[in-house]
Amino acid sequence: MDSFNRRNFVKGAAILGATSSVKAFDIKKNVSNDKPLKIALIGCGGRGTGAAMQALKVRKGVQLVAVADAFQDKAEGIFKRLSRHPQSKVSEDNVFHGFDAYKKAIDSDCDLVILTTPPHFRPIHLEYAVKKNKHVFMEKPVAVDGPGIRSVIKSSKLAEEKGLMLACGLQRHHQFDYRESIQRCQNGDIGNFQYAKVYWNSGGVWTRKRQEGMSEMEYQMKNWYYFNWLCGDHIVEQHIHNLDVINWLKGTHPVSCSGMGGRQVRTSNDHGEIYDHFFTEYQYADGTQMFSQARHIKGCDNAVEEIAYGDKGTCHFKAHQISGAVDWKFKGKRVSGHQQEWYHLIEALDQGKVYNEGINGAEATLTAIMGRMANYSGKKVTWEQALNSTESLVPDAYTWSGAPPTAPNADGSYNIPTPGRYKVI
Repeated sequence: MDSFNRRNFVKGAAILGATSSVKAFDIKKNVSNDKPLKIALIGCGGRGTGAAMQALKVRKGVQLVAVADAFQDKAEGIFKRLSRHPQSKVSEDNVFHGFDAYKKAIDSDCDLVILTTPPHFRPIHLEYAVKKNKHVFMEKPVAVDGPGIRSVIKSSKLAEEKGLMLACGLQRHHQFDYRESIQRCQNGDIGNFQYAKVYWNSGGVWTRKRQEGMSEMEYQMKNWYYFNWLCGDHIVEQHIHNLDVINWLKGTHPVSCSGMGGRQVRTSNDHGEIYDHFFTEYQYADGTQMFSQARHIKGCDNAVEEIAYGDKGTCHFKAHQISGAVDWKFKGKRVSGHQQEWYHLIEALDQGKVYNEGINGAEATLTAIMGRMANYSGKKVTWEQALNSTESLVPDAYTWSGAPPTAPNADGSYNIPTPGRYKVI
């Protein structure tokens, strides 16, 4: 398959109007347009709840009309939580649960769907939503394997043909501090790009204990962050943000990468099969590099940031500050990118415009997947290998009694990907 066509992303950036002259921006509170915009939420965890609340905050006419989750308690929980919200129009008949709940929510009388389940399900849900002619907001990452990426590319192109909105939760693209920092770097404020360093080093996230009577499928779905078929590992689920920033700056994706990682501290069965640290060197076609660290180990120095080095200066994106031949620091008001992306999305729909961030979401996700493959294998992995990979992390059937792709050993442990043994296919 050919490398991605970035036309969709460029079109989206143009509609958003990113320029180097952006100043402090005005966040509109419940703008006067009361035209109904009916939303269905698929995936009722913390990110899904947050996305729904951020959408409802934009203006009065936005309505939540359906909710769906694989787990009944999750779907009913958000229904009860939002039952008193004046913009929640969800009836009990529109609270769905089960593996097929997404179809029922998409088939409801909605205009736009929010896809915030674990990443494994994104390609499946996106394909169905586009087929049903719904506008879509999907969280990142957009897939966990090569076949999933190829499916998202296909759905993204179809959404564009149909004139459907396809927004992706890489919210830095909607933050004015990031947009101005990127534009200044691209305009030459740091000179010629030399290399970048990116980090998502933290103490990690939650674990969920196995409860008595749980099937293996239910346990892995509850503890989804620690299983590659659901999460993609934390280099994909979290570090995608930092990798995406440098791709954005470069205007392209890496052509290959190599790395070394492992599982040194988080070694219990509750941590499934994923690594706790990655170090990856990404190579771009012009010979420049991006050096990447992603670590989930408590008691260490933390860093979540991106730094770009040019021959005339350096840009620290966390501070949104450039030093060198040009000294600059962003002075505008900072607002959550998670909220700002919803202002951009709904404002565009209100104006009869749509943009498509699906290809960029797929490109950012594949950058992370390629890094995971290189770390797991201990081998150099090319963009084409990752994109055309036949490794499919899909269960035989989506049932609670079914076997997930990651099978436990007799002692309850899981096989950990081992460099030198893991095969890139």
